Amino acid sequence: MFRRTFWFTAGAAAGVWATTKVNRKLKQLTPESLAAQAANKAIEAGHKLKDFALDVRDGMVQREAELGEALGLNDHPDAELPPGRRFAVIENHSPDKPDTNNSTNKKTKYLDNTRYSYNRNEDH
Repeated sequence: MFRRTFWFTAGAAAGVWATTKVNRKLKQLTPESLAAQAANKAIEAGHKLKDFALDVRDGMVQREAELGEALGLNDHPDAELPPGRRFAVIENHSPDKPDTNNSTNKKTKYLDNTRYSYNRNEDH
């Protein structure tokens, strides 16, 4: 009699356990539960993407600082600047005057500011 009671109780417990397990799995597979799981995964992926973007931005800022230091872009703005460029313009004498010497025939004049840009990167 004790043996029968033991096996009856073990069978009932196994049945309750299996029923509970199946009901939990069925609840996980309902459309509402699947939608909630998908939303949670999307939020988690969004947080991971945001963390990645912040890491990339931190790396960019750090690299820009390294490059700025290497190129001297972080120097104090009141530091002495190099002198401005002067552009040489060579003018010939008028052809009415006789050519006595080639070297005296040319004058060198320096212009501080010109209206033309000498930036090679500029579109023309």
